[in-house]
Amino acid sequence: MKTIISKLFFISAVVMFLGSCKKDEVQQYFEGGTAPVLSASPSGTIPLSYATKDQTGVVLNWTNPGYQFVNGISSQDVTYTLEIDSTGKNFAGANKQTVSIAKDLGVTYTQDQFNIILSGLKLAVGGTYSIDVRVSSTINNVLATKLTSNTLTFKVTPYNPPPKVQVPSAGVLYLVGSATAAAWSNPVPTPSQQFTQLSPTLYTITIPLSAGGAYDFLPINGSWAQKYCVNDATIAGLSAGGSFVYLTSGGSDIPGPSVAGNYKIVVDFQAGTFTATKQ
Repeated sequence: MKTIISKLFFISAVVMFLGSCKKDEVQQYFEGGTAPVLSASPSGTIPLSYATKDQTGVVLNWTNPGYQFVNGISSQDVTYTLEIDSTGKNFAGANKQTVSIAKDLGVTYTQDQFNIILSGLKLAVGGTYSIDVRVSSTINNVLATKLTSNTLTFKVTPYNPPPKVQVPSAGVLYLVGSATAAAWSNPVPTPSQQFTQLSPTLYTITIPLSAGGAYDFLPINGSWAQKYCVNDATIAGLSAGGSFVYLTSGGSDIPGPSVAGNYKIVVDFQAGTFTATKQ
């Protein structure tokens, strides 16, 4: 009799456990939500200018998707993803930009911040373009819970900030130094020690350099009144590249390579950096 009662108790416990599990599963059943509604201020055109780069460019807001489970509104964290792409790409462009925004129902970008995002779209600066913006929501990044908002379209004109280093006023650049064949002779021989201008802020030259020397960049051939060099030649790694400065006096020469050979030197005034790569 005792054995029979024990068995009945065990069966009852299992039934209660299974019932409890089933109840929990029902409580977590996902019922969906409502796609977020995206709005913006301003609408139509997003102002972008270096002169006002710290001012507000655009404010984006969206409604709560109100995810529902059978036991009510979800209390789990919702993750939002902002998508920005050129109009007509249907958010499938190779340069589409995505920004993850946790929990918040809106985001504010300064003109500078939004201009940086737009740089990822590879739009030529100074041109006016049409872009599309939308936001999607998920719970814990689960694709099955994804809801996508309406699409807003804006006109934008991306800008380039001023170069970090003053560009050569005449649009020419020369290489001088003990790492070159002409050493520190100034004027330098041309065209062998004259850079090729790729853009208003980008110059390049491929040239034989000796080991253990140094060099500078000159905007005027035959003059020491202006030069591009470094503030501190002891900074590690400068022989392969780094930051440079424009000076009328002082400074340090750029360390040349430790191994002789042909080197491609690229000078980027926009970023204020240079690289020296063995070919």
